[in-house]
Amino acid sequence: MAGARFSGMSLIVHNMQESLAFYRRLGVDIPDEAVWRTDTGAHHVTVPHAEGGAELQFESVRLAEAYNAGFRAERRRAVVILDLESRDAVDLARANMIAEGAQGLQPPFDAPWGARYALIEDPDGNPVGLMSPVDPATRGAHYEI
Repeated sequence: MAGARFSGMSLIVHNMQESLAFYRRLGVDIPDEAVWRTDTGAHHVTVPHAEGGAELQFESVRLAEAYNAGFRAERRRAVVILDLESRDAVDLARANMIAEGAQGLQPPFDAPWGARYALIEDPDGNPVGLMSPVDPATRGAHYEI
């Protein structure tokens, strides 16, 4: 068997418009023409990585139920990681999103791996990590597990 290569993440969302608006407010470029619609609404969006990396996809519950017989909407175990341009941008993005009604899960902190990191929740309850570039000078101790 050939080696697996990560190519992207798909989030199952209950309200496509609300979810896309949430990620757009965080600065994710999601063109309207990328949204696949049918007469029953918006069902799929693929957001390619600008530098050829992994894709972020959004899918409606209805589409997920159509292609995944074992789908259960209450399962949410992935964290979406969004890279931001600076440590200050992490604090600002989290503050702005909470002011607009997002749920905060983890206040910004200087993570042991050298990034500024915070967690918020998207409209479907998926955790969204906001991360600055890693600065080796701010690396600290490992977590106590």
